[in-house]
Amino acid sequence: MTEAKDERRPAGELEASVMAALWAAAAPQTPGQVQRSLGADLARTTVTTILTRLNEKGVVERHRQGRGYAYFPVQDVQDAHGLTARRMHSELDRDSDRETVLARFVAQLNPHDERILRDLLESESESGER
Repeated sequence: MTEAKDERRPAGELEASVMAALWAAAAPQTPGQVQRSLGADLARTTVTTILTRLNEKGVVERHRQGRGYAYFPVQDVQDAHGLTARRMHSELDRDSDRETVLARFVAQLNPHDERILRDLLESESESGER
């Protein structure tokens, strides 16, 4: 095994780093710009692959810029919390039995998180949202 292989980052760490670079930018970024802002030993092709996957997941959007693309976060994913919420929603969408998935999720919550969720749901219904 090569040394580079031994130093692989945990799943999601690169995506989080790329998202942080996009959030910090004032404008859409090309893969080369993201690569430079990360200052890491990442190939531009690696950054391009990460951005393409984030686009496929609906986390970033892109528009043509020259021969390539410039990427930017979607509106509801403007920070790490939004990204986590989007991932949770994506996982829920993957299963056809939403009721069972949600029931098991709630059953595994600790009392503090359960209270937070109840309060959020109550405030949503009181404000007439949804």
